[in-house]
Amino acid sequence: MIVTGLSLETLATLVGLVCVLRAFQLFLDFRRLLASIHHLPGYRTIISASSMLGHLIPPIPLLNLGHDHFWLSKHAPFAERGLDIISIATCWPKATGTLLIADVSVIKDIVWSRGGRFPKPLELYNALAFFGKNIIVSEGSEWKRYRKIVAPAFSERNNRLVWDATTQIMLDLFDTVWAGQQEVVVDHSVDLTLPIALFVIGAAGFGRPISWKEDAVVPLGHQLTFKDAIHTVSQNLVLPLLVPRWVMGLTKRFRRTRLAFDELHRYLTEMIHERQGSQQEHSHDLFSSLLSANDNNDSSKDDVKLSDSELIGNIFIFLVAGHETIAHTLSFAFALLALHPDKQEEMYQHIKRVLPDGRIPTYDDMPSLTYSSAVFNETMRMFPSASVVPKLSTEDTTFTLTDANGTMKTVVVPKGVELELDITGVHYNPKYWEDPFVFKPERFLGDWNRDAFLPFSAGSRGCVGKKFAETEAAAVLTLLISRYTISIKDEPQFAGETYEQRKARVLDARSKITLTPTRLPLVYRRRT
Repeated sequence: MIVTGLSLETLATLVGLVCVLRAFQLFLDFRRLLASIHHLPGYRTIISASSMLGHLIPPIPLLNLGHDHFWLSKHAPFAERGLDIISIATCWPKATGTLLIADVSVIKDIVWSRGGRFPKPLELYNALAFFGKNIIVSEGSEWKRYRKIVAPAFSERNNRLVWDATTQIMLDLFDTVWAGQQEVVVDHSVDLTLPIALFVIGAAGFGRPISWKEDAVVPLGHQLTFKDAIHTVSQNLVLPLLVPRWVMGLTKRFRRTRLAFDELHRYLTEMIHERQGSQQEHSHDLFSSLLSANDNNDSSKDDVKLSDSELIGNIFIFLVAGHETIAHTLSFAFALLALHPDKQEEMYQHIKRVLPDGRIPTYDDMPSLTYSSAVFNETMRMFPSASVVPKLSTEDTTFTLTDANGTMKTVVVPKGVELELDITGVHYNPKYWEDPFVFKPERFLGDWNRDAFLPFSAGSRGCVGKKFAETEAAAVLTLLISRYTISIKDEPQFAGETYEQRKARVLDARSKITLTPTRLPLVYRRRT
Protein backbone atom coordinates (compact mmCIF):
# COMPACT_ATOMS: atom_id res chain seq x y z
CA MET A 1 0.00 0.00 0.00
CA ILE A 2 1.28 3.47 -0.91
CA VAL A 3 0.55 6.56 1.22
CA THR A 4 1.45 9.92 -0.43
CA GLY A 5 4.30 8.35 -2.33
CA LEU A 6 5.59 6.25 0.59
CA SER A 7 4.90 2.62 1.29
CA LEU A 8 3.66 1.70 4.76
CA GLU A 9 6.89 -0.22 5.30
CA THR A 10 8.97 2.87 4.55
CA LEU A 11 6.75 5.04 6.72
CA ALA A 12 7.01 2.55 9.59
CA THR A 13 10.78 2.47 9.18
CA LEU A 14 10.97 6.28 9.33
CA VAL A 15 8.74 6.45 12.41
CA GLY A 16 10.79 3.73 14.08
CA LEU A 17 14.02 5.56 13.26
CA VAL A 18 12.67 8.79 14.76
CA CYS A 19 11.67 6.90 17.92
CA VAL A 20 15.10 5.29 18.19
CA LEU A 21 16.84 8.64 17.72
CA ARG A 22 14.56 10.24 20.32
CA ALA A 23 15.22 7.40 22.77
CA PHE A 24 18.96 7.71 22.18
CA GLN A 25 18.80 11.47 22.78
CA LEU A 26 16.89 10.92 26.06
CA PHE A 27 19.51 8.34 27.07
CA LEU A 28 22.36 10.75 26.43
CA ASP A 29 20.55 13.56 28.29
CA PHE A 30 19.91 11.17 31.19
CA ARG A 31 23.59 10.21 31.33
CA ARG A 32 24.62 13.86 31.34
CA LEU A 33 22.11 14.57 34.12
CA LEU A 34 23.52 11.80 36.32
CA ALA A 35 27.05 13.04 35.73
CA SER A 36 26.03 16.62 36.64
CA ILE A 37 24.81 15.47 40.08
CA HIS A 38 27.85 13.19 40.48
CA HIS A 39 25.62 10.11 40.54
CA LEU A 40 24.17 11.03 43.94
CA PRO A 41 22.30 7.95 45.23
CA GLY A 42 18.53 7.95 44.94
CA TYR A 43 15.74 6.95 42.57
CA ARG A 44 15.90 6.39 38.81
CA THR A 45 12.54 6.35 37.04
CA ILE A 46 11.16 7.05 33.60
CA ILE A 47 8.31 9.39 34.61
CA SER A 48 8.46 12.24 37.12
CA ALA A 49 6.11 11.73 40.07
CA SER A 50 5.40 15.48 40.13
CA SER A 51 4.16 15.52 36.52
CA MET A 52 0.49 15.24 35.57
CA LEU A 53 1.12 11.77 34.18
CA GLY A 54 2.98 10.84 37.34
CA HIS A 55 -0.10 11.74 39.38
CA LEU A 56 -2.30 9.50 37.24
CA ILE A 57 -0.07 6.40 37.02
CA PRO A 58 0.24 4.23 40.17
CA PRO A 59 3.65 3.48 41.68
CA ILE A 60 5.60 1.05 39.48
CA PRO A 61 9.30 0.33 40.11
CA LEU A 62 11.57 2.12 37.60
CA LEU A 63 8.54 3.70 35.91
CA ASN A 64 6.93 6.02 38.47
CA LEU A 65 7.28 6.70 42.20
CA GLY A 66 3.64 7.78 42.56
CA HIS A 67 2.54 11.20 43.79
CA ASP A 68 2.13 9.98 47.41
CA HIS A 69 5.60 8.50 47.60
CA PHE A 70 7.11 11.23 49.78
CA TRP A 71 4.31 11.02 52.35
CA LEU A 72 4.29 7.22 52.48
CA SER A 73 8.06 6.72 52.64
CA LYS A 74 8.71 9.27 55.41
CA HIS A 75 12.45 9.31 56.24
CA ALA A 76 13.14 5.74 55.04
CA PRO A 77 14.74 6.63 51.65
CA PHE A 78 17.32 8.80 53.42
CA ALA A 79 18.03 6.24 56.15
CA GLU A 80 18.59 3.54 53.53
CA ARG A 81 21.23 5.67 51.78
CA GLY A 82 22.82 7.16 54.89
CA LEU A 83 22.47 10.77 53.73
CA ASP A 84 19.71 13.36 54.14
CA ILE A 85 19.95 14.47 50.52
CA ILE A 86 19.12 11.97 47.79
CA SER A 87 18.44 12.36 44.08
CA ILE A 88 15.56 11.58 41.75
CA ALA A 89 16.45 11.32 38.07
CA THR A 90 13.76 10.90 35.40
CA CYS A 91 14.11 10.79 31.64
CA TRP A 92 10.62 11.46 30.22
CA PRO A 93 9.39 13.70 28.68
CA LYS A 94 12.87 15.13 29.27
CA ALA A 95 15.78 14.37 31.57
CA THR A 96 14.99 16.02 34.89
CA GLY A 97 16.94 15.99 38.13
CA THR A 98 15.52 16.56 41.60
CA LEU A 99 17.27 16.66 44.96
CA LEU A 100 15.15 15.51 47.88
CA ILE A 101 16.31 17.20 51.10
CA ALA A 102 15.66 16.25 54.74
CA ASP A 103 18.61 18.05 56.33
CA VAL A 104 17.64 21.06 58.46
CA SER A 105 20.84 23.07 57.93
CA VAL A 106 20.56 22.78 54.15
CA ILE A 107 16.86 23.68 54.24
CA LYS A 108 17.66 26.78 56.32
CA ASP A 109 20.23 27.87 53.73
CA ILE A 110 17.61 27.50 50.99
CA VAL A 111 14.62 29.21 52.65
CA TRP A 112 16.66 32.15 53.98
CA SER A 113 18.66 32.71 50.78
CA ARG A 114 18.40 36.05 49.01
CA GLY A 115 18.69 37.21 45.45
CA GLY A 116 16.23 34.71 43.99
CA ARG A 117 18.66 31.79 44.21
CA PHE A 118 15.97 29.22 45.03
CA PRO A 119 12.57 30.41 43.76
CA LYS A 120 9.32 28.50 43.78
CA PRO A 121 8.58 26.74 40.43
CA LEU A 122 5.25 28.46 39.79
CA GLU A 123 4.19 26.13 36.96
CA LEU A 124 3.51 23.45 39.59
CA TYR A 125 0.83 25.68 41.15
CA ASN A 126 -1.25 26.50 38.06
CA ALA A 127 -4.36 24.84 39.49
CA LEU A 128 -4.35 27.33 42.39
CA ALA A 129 -4.48 30.29 39.98
CA PHE A 130 -7.80 29.31 38.36
CA PHE A 131 -9.63 32.31 39.84
CA GLY A 132 -6.66 34.67 39.51
CA LYS A 133 -3.04 35.20 40.53
CA ASN A 134 -2.46 35.14 44.27
CA ILE A 135 0.08 35.08 47.08
CA ILE A 136 0.84 31.35 46.68
CA VAL A 137 1.31 31.47 42.89
CA SER A 138 3.80 34.33 42.97
CA GLU A 139 7.49 35.10 43.38
CA GLY A 140 9.83 38.04 43.88
CA SER A 141 8.38 41.55 43.83
CA GLU A 142 4.90 40.26 43.03
CA TRP A 143 4.88 38.10 46.16
CA LYS A 144 6.21 41.00 48.24
CA ARG A 145 3.33 43.15 46.99
CA TYR A 146 0.76 40.55 48.02
CA ARG A 147 2.46 40.04 51.38
CA LYS A 148 2.49 43.78 52.06
CA ILE A 149 -1.25 43.92 51.42
CA VAL A 150 -2.31 41.02 53.66
CA ALA A 151 0.24 41.10 56.50
CA PRO A 152 -1.49 43.84 58.56
CA ALA A 153 -4.63 41.67 58.78
CA PHE A 154 -2.72 38.93 60.64
CA SER A 155 -2.21 41.00 63.76
CA GLU A 156 -2.62 40.36 67.49
CA ARG A 157 -5.95 42.15 67.32
CA ASN A 158 -7.11 39.75 64.60
CA ASN A 159 -5.86 36.74 66.56
CA ARG A 160 -8.19 37.75 69.37
CA LEU A 161 -11.01 37.95 66.84
CA VAL A 162 -10.10 34.43 65.62
CA TRP A 163 -10.35 33.06 69.15
CA ASP A 164 -13.68 34.77 69.82
CA ALA A 165 -15.16 33.64 66.48
CA THR A 166 -13.98 30.05 67.03
CA THR A 167 -15.44 30.02 70.53
CA GLN A 168 -18.82 31.23 69.29
CA ILE A 169 -18.88 28.65 66.48
CA MET A 170 -18.01 25.77 68.85
CA LEU A 171 -20.58 26.85 71.47
CA ASP A 172 -23.19 27.14 68.72
CA LEU A 173 -22.31 23.57 67.68
CA PHE A 174 -22.69 22.26 71.24
CA ASP A 175 -25.85 24.21 72.10
CA THR A 176 -27.67 23.95 68.76
CA VAL A 177 -26.56 21.07 66.54
CA TRP A 178 -25.60 18.68 69.35
CA ALA A 179 -28.17 19.93 71.88
CA GLY A 180 -29.73 17.13 73.95
CA GLN A 181 -27.41 14.43 72.59
CA GLN A 182 -25.17 12.51 74.95
CA GLU A 183 -23.44 10.83 72.02
CA VAL A 184 -22.74 12.17 68.55
CA VAL A 185 -21.51 9.85 65.80
CA VAL A 186 -19.68 11.42 62.84
CA ASP A 187 -18.98 8.98 60.01
CA HIS A 188 -16.07 11.07 58.73
CA SER A 189 -14.48 13.69 60.94
CA VAL A 190 -13.92 16.18 58.11
CA ASP A 191 -17.72 16.50 57.85
CA LEU A 192 -17.40 18.26 61.20
CA THR A 193 -14.05 20.03 60.91
CA LEU A 194 -14.50 21.46 57.40
CA PRO A 195 -17.52 23.60 58.36
CA ILE A 196 -15.86 24.63 61.63
CA ALA A 197 -12.79 25.88 59.78
CA LEU A 198 -14.81 27.49 56.99
CA PHE A 199 -17.03 29.33 59.49
CA VAL A 200 -13.95 30.62 61.33
CA ILE A 201 -12.15 31.97 58.26
CA GLY A 202 -15.47 33.37 57.04
CA ALA A 203 -16.14 35.23 60.28
CA ALA A 204 -12.61 36.25 61.34
CA GLY A 205 -11.10 36.79 57.89
CA PHE A 206 -13.99 37.96 55.76
CA GLY A 207 -16.62 39.29 58.16
CA ARG A 208 -19.05 36.63 56.90
CA PRO A 209 -20.44 34.78 59.93
CA ILE A 210 -22.38 31.63 59.10
CA SER A 211 -24.49 29.72 61.61
CA TRP A 212 -24.81 25.94 61.55
CA LYS A 213 -28.47 26.23 60.61
CA GLU A 214 -27.84 28.76 57.84
CA ASP A 215 -25.23 26.53 56.21
CA ALA A 216 -27.80 23.77 55.69
CA VAL A 217 -29.94 26.04 53.49
CA VAL A 218 -29.08 26.90 49.86
CA PRO A 219 -29.45 30.70 49.51
CA LEU A 220 -31.83 32.21 46.97
CA GLY A 221 -30.17 32.44 43.56
CA HIS A 222 -27.77 29.58 44.25
CA GLN A 223 -27.82 25.82 43.66
CA LEU A 224 -25.16 24.89 46.24
CA THR A 225 -24.35 26.11 49.74
CA PHE A 226 -21.14 28.10 50.10
CA LYS A 227 -19.56 25.20 52.01
CA ASP A 228 -20.48 22.63 49.33
CA ALA A 229 -19.24 24.88 46.53
CA ILE A 230 -15.81 25.54 48.03
CA HIS A 231 -15.38 21.92 49.15
CA THR A 232 -16.21 20.55 45.68
CA VAL A 233 -13.85 23.05 44.03
CA SER A 234 -10.99 22.23 46.39
CA GLN A 235 -11.42 18.49 45.70
CA ASN A 236 -11.40 18.98 41.91
CA LEU A 237 -9.04 21.88 41.30
CA VAL A 238 -7.09 20.24 38.48
CA LEU A 239 -10.13 19.18 36.44
CA PRO A 240 -10.56 22.50 34.57
CA LEU A 241 -6.90 22.30 33.57
CA LEU A 242 -7.33 18.81 32.12
CA VAL A 243 -10.84 18.91 30.69
CA PRO A 244 -12.31 21.49 28.23
CA ARG A 245 -15.38 23.28 29.57
CA TRP A 246 -17.72 21.64 27.02
CA VAL A 247 -16.58 18.21 28.23
CA MET A 248 -17.45 19.20 31.81
CA GLY A 249 -21.10 18.56 30.99
CA LEU A 250 -20.69 14.89 30.03
CA THR A 251 -20.68 13.18 33.46
CA LYS A 252 -22.39 13.81 36.78
CA ARG A 253 -19.09 14.54 38.53
CA PHE A 254 -17.98 16.91 35.79
CA ARG A 255 -21.32 18.74 35.84
CA ARG A 256 -21.22 19.15 39.63
CA THR A 257 -17.63 20.38 39.46
CA ARG A 258 -18.48 22.92 36.76
CA LEU A 259 -21.46 24.07 38.82
CA ALA A 260 -19.29 24.37 41.94
CA PHE A 261 -16.72 26.57 40.16
CA ASP A 262 -19.48 28.80 38.80
CA GLU A 263 -21.24 28.93 42.18
CA LEU A 264 -18.06 29.76 44.08
CA HIS A 265 -17.19 32.57 41.67
CA ARG A 266 -20.72 33.93 42.18
CA TYR A 267 -20.38 33.71 45.97
CA LEU A 268 -17.02 35.51 45.94
CA THR A 269 -18.38 38.26 43.68
CA GLU A 270 -21.39 38.69 45.97
CA MET A 271 -19.11 38.93 49.00
CA ILE A 272 -17.13 41.71 47.32
CA HIS A 273 -20.20 43.69 46.30
CA GLU A 274 -21.83 43.23 49.71
CA ARG A 275 -18.77 44.50 51.58
CA GLN A 276 -18.22 47.38 49.16
CA GLY A 277 -21.78 48.54 49.78
CA SER A 278 -21.66 48.01 53.54
CA GLN A 279 -21.53 50.90 55.99
CA GLN A 280 -20.25 48.63 58.75
CA GLU A 281 -16.64 49.05 59.88
CA HIS A 282 -14.38 46.06 59.09
CA SER A 283 -11.06 47.86 58.85
CA HIS A 284 -8.91 45.21 60.49
CA ASP A 285 -9.82 41.95 58.76
CA LEU A 286 -8.20 40.28 55.75
CA PHE A 287 -11.10 41.06 53.42
CA SER A 288 -10.79 44.80 54.09
CA SER A 289 -7.06 44.72 53.31
CA LEU A 290 -7.70 43.00 49.99
CA LEU A 291 -10.59 45.29 49.04
CA SER A 292 -8.62 48.40 49.97
CA ALA A 293 -5.87 47.34 47.57
CA ASN A 294 -8.49 46.98 44.84
CA ASP A 295 -9.88 50.48 45.43
CA ASN A 296 -9.23 52.40 42.21
CA ASN A 297 -10.15 55.67 43.93
CA ASP A 298 -7.20 55.47 46.32
CA SER A 299 -4.19 56.67 44.34
CA SER A 300 -1.97 56.64 47.46
CA LYS A 301 -1.72 52.84 47.21
CA ASP A 302 -0.65 52.48 43.59
CA ASP A 303 2.36 50.37 44.61
CA VAL A 304 0.17 47.75 46.27
CA LYS A 305 -2.80 47.60 43.95
CA LEU A 306 -4.76 44.44 43.19
CA SER A 307 -6.52 43.89 39.88
CA ASP A 308 -10.05 42.45 39.93
CA SER A 309 -8.78 38.96 39.08
CA GLU A 310 -6.03 39.21 41.73
CA LEU A 311 -8.66 40.20 44.27
CA ILE A 312 -10.80 37.14 43.47
CA GLY A 313 -7.70 34.92 43.29
CA ASN A 314 -6.44 35.94 46.72
CA ILE A 315 -9.86 35.69 48.35
CA PHE A 316 -10.14 32.17 46.96
CA ILE A 317 -6.68 31.03 48.06
CA PHE A 318 -7.10 32.34 51.61
CA LEU A 319 -10.49 30.67 51.90
CA VAL A 320 -9.09 27.34 50.68
CA ALA A 321 -5.79 27.53 52.57
CA GLY A 322 -7.55 29.00 55.58
CA HIS A 323 -10.05 26.21 56.01
CA GLU A 324 -8.92 22.98 54.35
CA THR A 325 -5.48 22.75 55.96
CA ILE A 326 -6.73 23.44 59.48
CA ALA A 327 -9.79 21.20 58.99
CA HIS A 328 -7.72 18.20 57.99
CA THR A 329 -5.19 18.78 60.78
CA LEU A 330 -7.98 18.99 63.36
CA SER A 331 -9.45 15.74 62.04
CA PHE A 332 -6.09 14.01 62.46
CA ALA A 333 -5.77 15.52 65.96
CA PHE A 334 -9.20 14.16 66.97
CA ALA A 335 -8.25 10.72 65.65
CA LEU A 336 -4.89 10.70 67.46
CA LEU A 337 -6.58 11.65 70.75
CA ALA A 338 -9.18 8.91 70.19
CA LEU A 339 -6.43 6.35 69.57
CA HIS A 340 -4.50 7.52 72.65
CA PRO A 341 -7.05 7.96 75.47
CA ASP A 342 -4.22 8.46 77.99
CA LYS A 343 -3.08 11.57 76.11
CA GLN A 344 -6.68 12.73 75.80
CA GLU A 345 -7.14 12.42 79.57
CA GLU A 346 -3.85 14.23 80.18
CA MET A 347 -5.07 17.06 77.98
CA TYR A 348 -8.42 17.19 79.81
CA GLN A 349 -6.72 17.36 83.21
CA HIS A 350 -4.44 20.13 81.95
CA ILE A 351 -7.45 22.16 80.80
CA LYS A 352 -9.10 21.67 84.20
CA ARG A 353 -5.98 22.97 85.94
CA VAL A 354 -5.94 26.08 83.74
CA LEU A 355 -9.72 26.58 83.98
CA PRO A 356 -10.67 25.10 87.40
CA ASP A 357 -14.01 26.90 87.50
CA GLY A 358 -15.06 25.47 84.12
CA ARG A 359 -15.41 28.90 82.55
CA ILE A 360 -15.21 29.48 78.81
CA PRO A 361 -11.54 30.13 77.89
CA THR A 362 -10.52 33.47 76.42
CA TYR A 363 -7.66 34.45 74.14
CA ASP A 364 -5.71 35.56 77.22
CA ASP A 365 -5.78 31.93 78.43
CA MET A 366 -4.09 30.62 75.28
CA PRO A 367 -0.49 30.95 76.57
CA SER A 368 -1.45 28.75 79.54
CA LEU A 369 -3.24 26.10 77.44
CA THR A 370 0.07 24.60 76.41
CA TYR A 371 -1.15 21.01 76.07
CA SER A 372 -3.79 22.03 73.51
CA SER A 373 -1.10 23.73 71.44
CA ALA A 374 1.22 20.75 71.92
CA VAL A 375 -1.41 18.35 70.54
CA PHE A 376 -1.85 20.56 67.50
CA ASN A 377 1.91 20.81 66.93
CA GLU A 378 2.44 17.07 67.28
CA THR A 379 -0.40 16.45 64.83
CA MET A 380 1.18 18.82 62.30
CA ARG A 381 4.53 17.10 62.80
CA MET A 382 3.05 13.68 62.06
CA PHE A 383 0.62 14.86 59.37
CA PRO A 384 2.02 17.98 57.66
CA SER A 385 -0.39 19.53 55.18
CA ALA A 386 2.27 19.49 52.45
CA SER A 387 4.73 16.60 52.22
CA VAL A 388 7.25 18.58 50.19
CA VAL A 389 7.97 22.21 49.31
CA PRO A 390 9.38 22.58 45.77
CA LYS A 391 12.16 25.00 44.90
CA LEU A 392 14.46 25.52 41.91
CA SER A 393 18.20 26.18 41.84
CA THR A 394 18.96 29.13 39.53
CA GLU A 395 22.72 28.73 39.80
CA ASP A 396 25.44 26.13 40.21
CA THR A 397 26.07 25.63 43.91
CA THR A 398 26.89 23.02 46.57
CA PHE A 399 25.39 21.86 49.85
CA THR A 400 27.48 20.53 52.73
CA LEU A 401 26.13 18.12 55.36
CA THR A 402 27.15 15.11 57.45
CA ASP A 403 26.16 11.56 56.57
CA ALA A 404 24.97 8.82 58.93
CA ASN A 405 28.58 8.10 59.95
CA GLY A 406 29.34 11.74 60.79
CA THR A 407 31.47 12.28 57.68
CA MET A 408 31.19 15.64 55.92
CA LYS A 409 29.76 15.34 52.43
CA THR A 410 29.48 17.90 49.64
CA VAL A 411 26.54 17.60 47.26
CA VAL A 412 26.88 19.27 43.85
CA VAL A 413 23.78 21.21 42.73
CA PRO A 414 23.81 22.18 39.03
CA LYS A 415 21.75 25.11 37.77
CA GLY A 416 18.19 24.13 36.83
CA VAL A 417 17.90 21.18 39.22
CA GLU A 418 14.65 20.99 41.16
CA LEU A 419 14.83 20.88 44.96
CA GLU A 420 12.18 19.25 47.14
CA LEU A 421 12.26 20.23 50.80
CA ASP A 422 10.95 16.98 52.28
CA ILE A 423 8.81 18.13 55.21
CA THR A 424 7.69 14.60 56.06
CA GLY A 425 11.27 13.38 55.83
CA VAL A 426 12.38 16.04 58.33
CA HIS A 427 9.44 15.43 60.68
CA TYR A 428 10.20 11.70 60.81
CA ASN A 429 13.98 12.11 60.93
CA PRO A 430 15.20 10.45 64.17
CA LYS A 431 18.15 12.85 64.19
CA TYR A 432 15.69 15.58 65.17
CA TRP A 433 12.76 13.71 66.74
CA GLU A 434 13.01 10.81 69.18
CA ASP A 435 10.51 8.02 68.38
CA PRO A 436 9.15 9.96 65.40
CA PHE A 437 6.31 7.48 64.74
CA VAL A 438 4.96 7.81 68.30
CA PHE A 439 2.31 10.41 69.22
CA LYS A 440 3.98 12.45 71.97
CA PRO A 441 2.43 15.91 72.45
CA GLU A 442 4.65 16.42 75.50
CA ARG A 443 7.70 16.75 73.23
CA PHE A 444 6.40 20.29 72.49
CA LEU A 445 6.13 21.25 76.17
CA GLY A 446 9.89 21.59 76.72
CA ASP A 447 12.80 22.46 74.48
CA TRP A 448 12.41 21.22 70.90
CA ASN A 449 14.11 21.80 67.57
CA ARG A 450 12.15 24.60 65.95
CA ASP A 451 14.28 24.42 62.79
CA ALA A 452 13.08 20.83 62.29
CA PHE A 453 9.39 21.77 62.55
CA LEU A 454 8.16 22.91 59.14
CA PRO A 455 4.37 22.56 58.80
CA PHE A 456 4.12 26.24 57.86
CA SER A 457 7.27 26.09 55.72
CA ALA A 458 10.02 28.47 56.91
CA GLY A 459 12.07 31.50 56.01
CA SER A 460 10.70 34.61 54.36
CA ARG A 461 8.05 32.53 52.57
CA GLY A 462 6.70 31.04 55.80
CA CYS A 463 2.91 30.96 56.08
CA VAL A 464 1.47 34.38 56.92
CA GLY A 465 -1.53 32.71 58.61
CA LYS A 466 0.51 30.63 61.10
CA LYS A 467 -0.78 32.34 64.25
CA PHE A 468 -4.32 32.37 62.85
CA ALA A 469 -4.22 28.56 62.54
CA GLU A 470 -2.57 28.04 65.93
CA THR A 471 -5.16 30.22 67.64
CA GLU A 472 -8.12 28.54 65.97
CA ALA A 473 -6.80 25.04 66.72
CA ALA A 474 -6.09 25.77 70.39
CA ALA A 475 -9.62 27.12 70.85
CA VAL A 476 -11.30 24.19 69.06
CA LEU A 477 -9.31 21.52 70.90
CA THR A 478 -9.71 23.15 74.31
CA LEU A 479 -13.46 23.65 74.01
CA LEU A 480 -14.13 20.20 72.56
CA ILE A 481 -12.04 18.17 75.01
CA SER A 482 -13.32 20.16 77.98
CA ARG A 483 -16.87 19.00 77.17
CA TYR A 484 -16.56 15.75 75.19
CA THR A 485 -14.50 12.59 74.95
CA ILE A 486 -13.53 11.28 71.53
CA SER A 487 -13.36 7.61 70.54
CA ILE A 488 -13.17 5.57 67.33
CA LYS A 489 -16.54 4.41 66.06
CA ASP A 490 -16.97 0.63 66.41
CA GLU A 491 -18.07 -0.95 63.15
CA PRO A 492 -18.94 -4.65 62.75
CA GLN A 493 -16.88 -5.13 59.59
CA PHE A 494 -13.74 -4.25 61.58
CA ALA A 495 -14.55 -6.24 64.73
CA GLY A 496 -11.54 -8.54 64.48
CA GLU A 497 -8.82 -5.99 63.74
CA THR A 498 -5.87 -5.38 66.05
CA TYR A 499 -5.01 -1.99 67.53
CA GLU A 500 -2.28 -1.48 64.93
CA GLN A 501 -4.67 -2.38 62.11
CA ARG A 502 -7.26 0.04 63.47
CA LYS A 503 -4.65 2.76 63.78
CA ALA A 504 -3.46 2.25 60.19
CA ARG A 505 -7.04 2.28 58.88
CA VAL A 506 -8.16 5.37 60.77
CA LEU A 507 -5.02 7.40 60.04
CA ASP A 508 -4.84 6.49 56.36
CA ALA A 509 -4.29 9.63 54.27
CA ARG A 510 -3.69 10.75 50.70
CA SER A 511 -2.12 13.88 49.25
CA LYS A 512 -4.57 16.09 47.38
CA ILE A 513 -4.31 19.88 47.67
CA THR A 514 -3.28 19.09 51.23
CA LEU A 515 -2.81 15.82 53.10
CA THR A 516 -6.34 14.47 53.39
CA PRO A 517 -7.70 11.77 55.73
CA THR A 518 -9.38 8.90 53.89
CA ARG A 519 -12.09 8.29 56.49
CA LEU A 520 -12.15 9.07 60.22
CA PRO A 521 -15.29 7.64 61.89
CA LEU A 522 -15.46 9.15 65.39
CA VAL A 523 -17.82 9.26 68.37
CA TYR A 524 -18.12 12.32 70.62
CA ARG A 525 -19.60 11.68 74.12
CA ARG A 526 -20.61 14.48 76.44
CA ARG A 527 -18.71 14.52 79.71
CA THR A 528 -20.82 14.24 82.85
